[in-house]
Amino acid sequence: MSKIRLALVYGGMSGEHSVSLVTAASVMRAIDRDRYELTAIAIRKDGSWVPGTTDPDELEAHGFGGEVPENDRQIVLGMKDRTFYVVPADGSGRLEKLAEVDVVFPLLHGPFGEDGTIQGMFEMARIPYVGCGVFASAAGMDKHVMKLVLDGAGIPYAPYVLVTRRRWERDPDGVHAEVAENLAYPVFVKPARAGSSIGVSKVEAPEGLAAAIEEAQKVDPKVLVETGIDAREIECAVLGSHGGERPRAAYLGEIVLGENEAGWYDYSNKYLGGTELTLRIPAEIDPPVGKKMHEIALAVFEAFECEGLTRVDMFLAPDGTVMVNELNTMPGFTAVSMYPKMWEKANLPYPKLIDELVALALERPTGIR
Repeated sequence: MSKIRLALVYGGMSGEHSVSLVTAASVMRAIDRDRYELTAIAIRKDGSWVPGTTDPDELEAHGFGGEVPENDRQIVLGMKDRTFYVVPADGSGRLEKLAEVDVVFPLLHGPFGEDGTIQGMFEMARIPYVGCGVFASAAGMDKHVMKLVLDGAGIPYAPYVLVTRRRWERDPDGVHAEVAENLAYPVFVKPARAGSSIGVSKVEAPEGLAAAIEEAQKVDPKVLVETGIDAREIECAVLGSHGGERPRAAYLGEIVLGENEAGWYDYSNKYLGGTELTLRIPAEIDPPVGKKMHEIALAVFEAFECEGLTRVDMFLAPDGTVMVNELNTMPGFTAVSMYPKMWEKANLPYPKLIDELVALALERPTGIR
């Protein structure tokens, strides 16, 4: 049987560029080379597309915080033939065929990769791709729009105040007043369209709110202020199904910081190491509450018309109240990330999870669906 021609796209223009490189290296190391013919497409921070590498050791040599190196050869996508071409550096204008592909796996996190932008391009080119479509990707990336969809579906979420750049410049006192009236400190200030906790601050008192908003606006001019919930943070890995069946949910998971750790699960804890933490899978939750959380996670997947994979993060309060924190349409996807680990516990190991995601992408029709 011929190999599946799979393009892995990594890097990107977001602040999670280096996270994407780590993700790509993990996928390359795990994927069955006898089953797939790999092509690597790297996106530099400046947005240029260049030939990548399918060697995970080469990617990891950049180290965490690294980036896609410069390359005079640029890549373009043929919008009719599912083919990537290289534009030579000699200025001749001749296109060299790099690879014709069956399916694309965008291993991108954050804006310009996880937010529906690249998904829209693949839709126009009629190329099957792994993961959620344009709407689910865009709505999931924007924490404000996410809450609007959750509200319409009757799914509970954490209280918040929206702060746009224009409003903050025009009426900062009004923002302070709305936060004081509707939220309780401590609060979390978050860029609306970023991931990996980049630009997120915990604010203990009103005096720190302005600085936190301005810090978040360095990442995204649209910012959310949310009440700090006294709750556990529980994650649920959801995977699409075949033949119109309901999506599947793995074991619930919880990231537990060590007794000697202070603070919260921020960017440093996630990626820079040195933090005592435990991935608890399955999370220790009473079965009726766990069943409720599974149902909420599946309802979120269906409300956003997700495809492929989504991780739904929820708050579980001491009284059993469940609220959705956010959904991630391209969650952390290294071999040690929570999403693959939750499926591994459910007897779907990392290489087989990759196979399943590619299979789901190939079986769904292109175009409006």
